[in-house]
Amino acid sequence: MLTDPRFTAEIDMTVPFHDVDAMGVVWHGHYLRYLEIAREALLSQFNYGYRQMEASGYLWPVVDARVKYRAPLTFEQRIRVQARVEEYENRLRIGYRIFDRQSGGKTTSGYTIQVAVEQQSRELCFVSPPVLLQRMGITE
Repeated sequence: MLTDPRFTAEIDMTVPFHDVDAMGVVWHGHYLRYLEIAREALLSQFNYGYRQMEASGYLWPVVDARVKYRAPLTFEQRIRVQARVEEYENRLRIGYRIFDRQSGGKTTSGYTIQVAVEQQSRELCFVSPPVLLQRMGITE
């Protein structure tokens, strides 16, 4: 089911000057921003971006994140960031991979985990709300 291309999004970008340190290498914290841009593209495919999440009555905070740095990203490097839904039943786990566009080599991998919180009561949902499944086109 999750191998369906609808559950994957890719974005292309070029590493900007303001993201690198004096050695021309991307500061480790900026990688999370790149993952966020890909995550937004993925969620937009379902018409369930952050504005739609809020309008549906749920907040989806990131409660866990991991990044594994395999090779450094550098100034003006052209990269492709891929985001893919890995879990959705009880939480939203999105896996990420960053590739060098020229060589195709993987530079980075990671994941984020988001959980649904009912906006009005601020209570954690132990099962993903039906609106997520509807937006993803999943019928169970």
